[in-house]
Amino acid sequence: MVYDFKPFDKRLKEIGERAGKEMSGIRTGRAAPAILDGIMVESYGTRAPITQVAAVSVEDARTIRIIPWDMQNGKEIEKAIAQANLGLSVGLDERGVRVAFPELTSERRGQLVKLAKEKIEEVRTMLRTARDDVWSDIQRQEKDKKISEDEKFRYKEEMQKRVDAANKNFDAALERKEKEIAN
Repeated sequence: MVYDFKPFDKRLKEIGERAGKEMSGIRTGRAAPAILDGIMVESYGTRAPITQVAAVSVEDARTIRIIPWDMQNGKEIEKAIAQANLGLSVGLDERGVRVAFPELTSERRGQLVKLAKEKIEEVRTMLRTARDDVWSDIQRQEKDKKISEDEKFRYKEEMQKRVDAANKNFDAALERKEKEIAN
């Protein structure tokens, strides 16, 4: 019997996507629209992501311009970003909402690097849990005589290769974010 790694691979992909989202949500000194992804705006009695009520674009290295489809939503967008407490300055003008990214202090940079490391450790914990689940399943199958002992160890090696590759991707993402924060 061949062990099916498809569910594990799917879980690894989900964990990797979560790591990417976590890293993109950490603010750096450079304007990045991804920081606004989790912010919901009150629009016509319902809550919707900013991207569903406005066009979001990067104006320059430190500024994002948000142009609402309906200018009446401008005040709500401004309020939602201010309440998100992201350390951004927000202003409403005739063209829409302007979001400015202030210069980072060295203390704040250190805090952001620490936060990035915490987020990566959270996804590593999720990865370890997924790995433990697969390893338990492999051991159970060997105990039930569905696979041999040799196969068990071969599958363990295969599983570990996938885990190592995922960890390598997490390390690379953290390194990129640290460089981004340092600049």
